Amino acid sequence: MPVTLINPEGLPKPEVYRQMSVATGSRLVFLAGQVARDADGRPVGGGDFAAQVEQCYLNIATALAAAGGSFDDVAKLTVYVVDWKPELMPLLGEGVSRAAEKLGVDPVKPVTLLGVAALGEPDLLVEVEATAVLA
Repeated sequence: MPVTLINPEGLPKPEVYRQMSVATGSRLVFLAGQVARDADGRPVGGGDFAAQVEQCYLNIATALAAAGGSFDDVAKLTVYVVDWKPELMPLLGEGVSRAAEKLGVDPVKPVTLLGVAALGEPDLLVEVEATAVLA
């Protein structure tokens, strides 16, 4: 596998993400932010934060499959959440867990979580972008 996930000594060891990924592959994939839209562009999970998170992760896996990879090749995620509040963390985890179960992957990656005022369309609650390394 071209990406090894690490929690280095001397840094906190969070359960829900890893502090660092070390990439040894040869192809970098920079994926645009994925939102809660199906293949036809229809909204998924209107008003349901967990459902929108799940769809974002599923869309990342779909895109990476088109490049010959999988979610396991993700080296880093950035999650943008409209009006982030710590109370949303369980719903974020629920959406990630549901996607991971469907994909059969470990979703724990280095991640940056950013609260934002708005996204590109008013019904979007979350957007997730990914960087992956393929062998």
